[in-house]
Amino acid sequence: MPQYIHIIAFNIPFPPNYGGVIDVFYKIKALREANIKIILHCFEYNRGKSSLLESYCEKIYYYKRNTGILPNVSLLPYIVVSRKNKELIKNLQKDNYPILFEGIHCCYYLGNKNLKNRTKLYRSANIEHVYYWNLFKSEKNSFKRKGFYLIEAFRLWLYEKNIAHATCIFPISQKETDYFTRKFPRNTVLFLPAFHQNDKLSCKEGKDEYILYHGNLSVAENEAAAIFLIRKVFNDLPYPLIIAGLNPSGRLKALVSQNPHVSLIDTPSDEEMRELIQNAHIHVLITFQATGLKLKLLNVLFEGRFCLTNGKMLEGSGLSELCQQADSFEEIKTKIVSLMEQEFSAHEIQKRKQILLSTYSNRQNIQILINQLS
Repeated sequence: MPQYIHIIAFNIPFPPNYGGVIDVFYKIKALREANIKIILHCFEYNRGKSSLLESYCEKIYYYKRNTGILPNVSLLPYIVVSRKNKELIKNLQKDNYPILFEGIHCCYYLGNKNLKNRTKLYRSANIEHVYYWNLFKSEKNSFKRKGFYLIEAFRLWLYEKNIAHATCIFPISQKETDYFTRKFPRNTVLFLPAFHQNDKLSCKEGKDEYILYHGNLSVAENEAAAIFLIRKVFNDLPYPLIIAGLNPSGRLKALVSQNPHVSLIDTPSDEEMRELIQNAHIHVLITFQATGLKLKLLNVLFEGRFCLTNGKMLEGSGLSELCQQADSFEEIKTKIVSLMEQEFSAHEIQKRKQILLSTYSNRQNIQILINQLS
């Protein structure tokens, strides 16, 4: 008899072009390849319905998010209460299949009495109240948004206790596995590495002339990292820096225009982004908050050359052996100068294969989840 699973996704997980949905989409793909039948529930949020997803799933339900002012007038987190939907709980009760809640965003019904005897799996991509606290600290452009991040961090901190209703918790990094193991000692907590697009390495040997920073530039944390690089690192380095990503702000565009060594590629296509990643000589990946696993780090290690990161980017990833680490702008400059003189070698690629394919194999890791379905 075939196995079925409900998956509740916080957004439509296609195209897989930013952190959270990358993990969701490639998890769906891996489940399908393992002959698990999927009933997908997703909230429509600035993305269209996907015919490709229909080829992976037995059934897809789409729900409208309840956005606006009213969901904000609550002690419940906005990202949770805006995904409250009566049709969702009705559809979940049509059978007795296990349910995977993708992130705390989708957990409004996790403790619902009508799901009391169900297998309920919780996927954590972040310790969300910490993530929002750091968004609060990173936000420089909007006082209103800064206030929302602060209130949401508090609400998420209060709400986190509801995760105890999960049968099993699947954190995305080892650091967060340790956190949830301490926080919920009565629950099963299993490290489940991120799912991603790479079945094999496609790194190129040799060298190129430019350095790349990429990410979703509409996220305050990523914009802050890009601004840090422009002002503190590439203010007097002679090497070209390309910043690429989704929806850069006017502030970032203006700052780029003032530096002759920095260029900006606004919302590149998937193919353009892949070419940028594969051809860059150095990837500078900086973060100011050590939450989750940064999927762009994983993607760069599968597809790119040298990876230069700070310590917070590496925490809990198990990938420090494959990266160059620098934490101050002086250290970053020194490492860049050194790496620009080096060739990326076959030896480096072989070392990546040994580590990445043992820890971050989608086919291998999906069995961790499947083992908890019964």
